[in-house]
Amino acid sequence: MVEVGGKPILWHIMKIYAHHGITDFVVCCGYKGHLIKQYFADYFLHNADVTFRLDRNEMTVHRNRAEPWTVTLVDTGEETMTGGRLRRVRDYLDGNTFCLTYGDGVSDVNVRETIAYHQQQGALATLTAVRPPGRFGVFNLTDDSSLISNFTEKPEGGESPWINGGFFVLEPQVLDYIQTDSTVWEKGPLEKLAADNQLVAYRHTGFWQPMDTLRDRNLLEEMWADGKAKWKVWNDQPSGGHAASIPGQELYVAQPSVLTK
Repeated sequence: MVEVGGKPILWHIMKIYAHHGITDFVVCCGYKGHLIKQYFADYFLHNADVTFRLDRNEMTVHRNRAEPWTVTLVDTGEETMTGGRLRRVRDYLDGNTFCLTYGDGVSDVNVRETIAYHQQQGALATLTAVRPPGRFGVFNLTDDSSLISNFTEKPEGGESPWINGGFFVLEPQVLDYIQTDSTVWEKGPLEKLAADNQLVAYRHTGFWQPMDTLRDRNLLEEMWADGKAKWKVWNDQPSGGHAASIPGQELYVAQPSVLTK
């Protein structure tokens, strides 16, 4: 529930998906999951104009500015690993394709295109491959001396290797790759899917930023305050048409992950 711009990072992630037509969410709650429940329990009240008649114990909602989302919050255990959390929400899946992401990173990834790519590839799992942003500035050295000619910011992407960006599109059969609560999604299941030729990558070359450290959080806060939040895709008008078809369209998030179906 760490905030950026006065809103939890989870809210930012859900706004990204909602921009692409996905508004049904399942959140895998763990440590301090009660805080997530309290946030959503109060959400509509904090985003509405209301009148209280104290003598009648009545409340009238005049204007509700809350998003048209369905949010299911599931207790998946404080010690459960990422794969185990996904396994624990199996009963909330409807047997169709769904999306999965973590609760600690934002991106301007085109979710619609990712879903369409997944459907075209025909594999059980698609992950979004990204090149992490540079953390350090670089400088140029002249060829014939040790003089530094100039400093520049390390270009985003640069020559960084491709890594797992944490935005997945999955078929329900992937749940069969998860054995216990101690299963780490990024280890056994993903490795086995790759060995079975059932894991493909959607290359995303745009913005992607994790929030692993205080420095990361401060960077996102600064971008938001300066009006340069590249992940804030919901500011833009939809490009037309509908989101790529996923029956039920739901998003699942794991610890806290967001799942969509």
